[in-house]
Amino acid sequence: MHLLSLLLPSTYNPDYRHHTFLQRLHIDGPLLGGLLLLVGIGLIILFSAASESYEMITRQSFRLGLAFLILFIFAQISPTAYRRWTPLVFLLSLCSLILVLLVGHIGKGAQRWLDLGILRLQPSELLKLTIPMIAAWCFHDRHLPPNLKEILMVAIIIVAPAFLTALQPDLGTAIILIISGGFVLLLAGLSWRLLAFMLAAVAALTPLIWHFMHDYQRNRVLTFLNPERDPLGAGYHIIQSKIAIGSGGIFGKGWLEGTQSHLNFLPEHATDFIFAVCGEEFGLVGTIVLLFCFLYITARGLYISLNAQDTYTRLLAGSLSLTFCLSALINIGMVIGILPVVGLPLPLISYGGTSLVTVFAGFGILMSIHTHRKLLSG
Repeated sequence: MHLLSLLLPSTYNPDYRHHTFLQRLHIDGPLLGGLLLLVGIGLIILFSAASESYEMITRQSFRLGLAFLILFIFAQISPTAYRRWTPLVFLLSLCSLILVLLVGHIGKGAQRWLDLGILRLQPSELLKLTIPMIAAWCFHDRHLPPNLKEILMVAIIIVAPAFLTALQPDLGTAIILIISGGFVLLLAGLSWRLLAFMLAAVAALTPLIWHFMHDYQRNRVLTFLNPERDPLGAGYHIIQSKIAIGSGGIFGKGWLEGTQSHLNFLPEHATDFIFAVCGEEFGLVGTIVLLFCFLYITARGLYISLNAQDTYTRLLAGSLSLTFCLSALINIGMVIGILPVVGLPLPLISYGGTSLVTVFAGFGILMSIHTHRKLLSG
């Protein structure tokens, strides 16, 4: 009983029997419905992108099952426990990130994983959760809006692990880490004047940032500005993805009828560029439906944030929701050519495991914030 009260200190309610079945399981029905719809659409798109490979769909389905289990487990843990454990969890994730740079597994030219024998852990994925958690924790007992000293302290906490992630190198994830922490600062009351100053400072440091970028990262920026400079090399991805999306028209060519992916003109069509498959086969209508799903899930997350009971949960829920939405928009912008290619998957749609589990863990935290609040209020 003591362990249960430690994990779920806020779940006691004399009228517990009056709650719905999903509320008793700490599952938010509207959010779960949106996730199931998006995941279902994702499997349909992935089946075509994978050239009707049942093996790939089976693997992704298994990962989805594991991700939903993670969501359920994270939803059971109370927000009070998350706040209490945040410093320790952040410290452990930061140490694991440092360990990656020392003894991490190298694959595809990057050193991003810890080989634990039975699995490979990517600590930078954990930081997508722990950075907004620690940033929200820093403000949970403070008067908002924060002063300059508090903002600088949290900014250092955000930038340090993002810098270590960029050294792996993994610029895409580093950007997401900064964004997730930045949303906490913004929601905490960061003034627009200070935000403009910070953006101006980043712009002023652009030449220095360019100097320390890897050659392939510089090439991605140059390709973004002019894909036709190397149409058969660095610009090939963007050119083919634009062709795929443009050829879909209003209603698309039809499911399983896409030529760019099925004839292997479109690289990475099951992972980073899967949105192009959606555009080719389902057209403008299909992409609008997909965008609506992302926006609905984000809106539900922001609703949870607005109704959270304290500063910690409000900032954390808002950051997780906005980061999920912006991750999707960055991937889509990359695929349609309005943003540089940074190697970010389309959340819940692209083939993969680590990112999928991290996203579902975040939604488990969102459900915990909302359902425990409901139980408290009766």
